[in-house]
Amino acid sequence: MAGIYIHIPFCKQACFYCDFHFSTTMKHKTKLLDAIDKELVIRKSTFETEKIETIYFGGGTPSLLSVEEINKLIKTIEDNYNLADKIEITLEANPDDLSLSKIKSLAQTPINRLSIGVQSFYEEDLTLMNRAHNATEVKQALTDARQYFDNLTIDLIYGIPGMSSSRWEDNLEQALSYDIPHISSYALTVEPKTALEALINKGKIAPVEESLAYEHYQLLQAFTKAHNFINYEFSNFGKEGYFSKNNTAYWFGKPYIGVGPSAHSFYKNTRSWNVANNMLYIKALSENRIPSSAEKLSVTDLYNEYIMTRLRTMWGVSVNDIELLFGRKYVAYYQKITKELLSQHKLYIAENGNLVVKESAKFLTDGIASDLFYIS
Repeated sequence: MAGIYIHIPFCKQACFYCDFHFSTTMKHKTKLLDAIDKELVIRKSTFETEKIETIYFGGGTPSLLSVEEINKLIKTIEDNYNLADKIEITLEANPDDLSLSKIKSLAQTPINRLSIGVQSFYEEDLTLMNRAHNATEVKQALTDARQYFDNLTIDLIYGIPGMSSSRWEDNLEQALSYDIPHISSYALTVEPKTALEALINKGKIAPVEESLAYEHYQLLQAFTKAHNFINYEFSNFGKEGYFSKNNTAYWFGKPYIGVGPSAHSFYKNTRSWNVANNMLYIKALSENRIPSSAEKLSVTDLYNEYIMTRLRTMWGVSVNDIELLFGRKYVAYYQKITKELLSQHKLYIAENGNLVVKESAKFLTDGIASDLFYIS
């Protein structure tokens, strides 16, 4: 099984915290979508023997596309790839794009999962992050989307400067009031060269505090658990039957093609990425070539990535997988380091024998994973 990721690099405005590739002008949108369409056709030979089980429209803001534009890209995939019977097709959307008529139209397409970038139900948080939507649009979009989409997920951000714990809890309560079956939640992170970093350095926004993020994450864990969500990956909480197939495939190392400027792909032991420039991307595809760079991952690279991704999940790390995929040398190293971490009570051995991070130590997952990395 494999997946296709489509990067739509357009946004109405720049969120202060974002370091993804995007453009706030859609002057060349038609040419770029034609280039994405062409890349999909060119790359079909890579997955001739693979069955596609997920299609994911990310960005950027894919909900800026018209329904006709979305359908055209899906049709190209249907015509050139072998699709699974119960394929998951996700569209990331911003609340301000989701008018009732747009939601109704999307419900008539093959899109069967909406991922809505709520981030917060509070106006002051949305303003601080420079989001394009407001709190009223959030509530209306969720009310309308819930009528037409069963498989619905929202993004929420915690650790925002000035966000009290009570306000964070109210965000979670409001999400629950719409009967949302899946929540992806992330700590606000200050990425290099973003507007957020500049504003914090100038003293216009208070610094992001890790202690606040930790407090909010603990509240998130307790709240979701109390309301029958399963924390199946560090940042993802789903009701039974609503786990993201796209994200889960990534954590399990399944192959995927990324099309569009800046999109990444992974196949066998090779990772590749497209140029992060819209015009260069368009020009290259007009010449029937894909403007990408690639690196071949070593066994150690693959082992470390396996540790990093699987330790973030409820399924944990399997010593049998390590032996099968990487060999006895890595098993010996893993077992040696694991003894130390088990003695620190950060990890435990599950009933199936897999190594899993304890709930009390989940906020430290990435650091724990780095302790297990093989350093040659």
